[in-house]
Amino acid sequence: MARGGLYKSDIQKARDTLRAQGKHPSVDAVRVALGNTGSKTTIHRYLKELEEEEGQGLGAKVAVSDALQDLVGRLSGRLYEEAEAVVTEARQRFEAQLHERSQSLERAQQEAEALSAQLQRVETALHEEKTTHAATQQALAEQVTEVAQLSERIAGLIARVAEHEAHAKSLEEKHAHAREALEHYRTSMKEQREQEQRRHEHQVQELQVALRQANEVLMVKNHELLQLNRDNSQWLERHTRLERDLAQALQAADAQLQELDALRLTATEHQALQARWAQDAQLLETVRAELDSARADLAKERERREQAEVEALRAGVRLTTLEQLMTQLRPDRADGSGTQKKPATK
Repeated sequence: MARGGLYKSDIQKARDTLRAQGKHPSVDAVRVALGNTGSKTTIHRYLKELEEEEGQGLGAKVAVSDALQDLVGRLSGRLYEEAEAVVTEARQRFEAQLHERSQSLERAQQEAEALSAQLQRVETALHEEKTTHAATQQALAEQVTEVAQLSERIAGLIARVAEHEAHAKSLEEKHAHAREALEHYRTSMKEQREQEQRRHEHQVQELQVALRQANEVLMVKNHELLQLNRDNSQWLERHTRLERDLAQALQAADAQLQELDALRLTATEHQALQARWAQDAQLLETVRAELDSARADLAKERERREQAEVEALRAGVRLTTLEQLMTQLRPDRADGSGTQKKPATK
């Protein structure tokens, strides 16, 4: 078919231009000069009409052989037939290619449907994995609550034990370490849960993007299937890691329970020490009472001893006084005896 606006004058201009350049104005050359537009049949028809018009105008001057005109007509018809055969063959090849591409498109659509079904199965598995993860998080929250209750009990033990002496101080330090360990454990578990949640959200977004790309770009389906297999492997690894983390959390909780049992045993020992200390204090009070009684007896004995010393001192003074009196009385007795022997004369 000729393009819109293609007239006989255009073909005549192109033919004259080719002749001016010294080229033969064949159908293909004229079509190239027109910018590869227009049907070859139309161009051939217009060229033939132009030749016929020029032949009628020059009939009186130039004698054209009938045999040559017949040969030209047959050659033109043969060229037209060959052109039609080429066009028909090209059309058949085009239709065959179109049919083959339609079949390829249909196969691609079937593969896309299979890929969509597989993606739906992956989304179902992802939903199940989310449900399992939510149950795991709930169990982990219960474990954290239980650990918090244990922490409160330990804090109560620390508050009671903190009132005592050196052994109680060591227990308080142990409880402080236990509280720090529990706080670190809760912080690490919270951060880990937030990281897991962010990773899950990011992976869900990646799967959604992969689903849109699978619907839009069918040529990369093999790569997307491999990516989905990798994602499934990562999900299995994450599920295994979550189970391992849960087992570690349970082991940590068991360790905390064992430490609580040890603290209970320490509290029992502390109570026994308190009872023994009370007995020792009572015994000390008894000894102090006996000591006070002995001191009172000693004070009384000292008073009696002082009184005895005073009485002894008094007795010594009396004895000294009596000895002096006796000494004074002895000469008087001797003079009295002499007077009796020699009475005085008047």
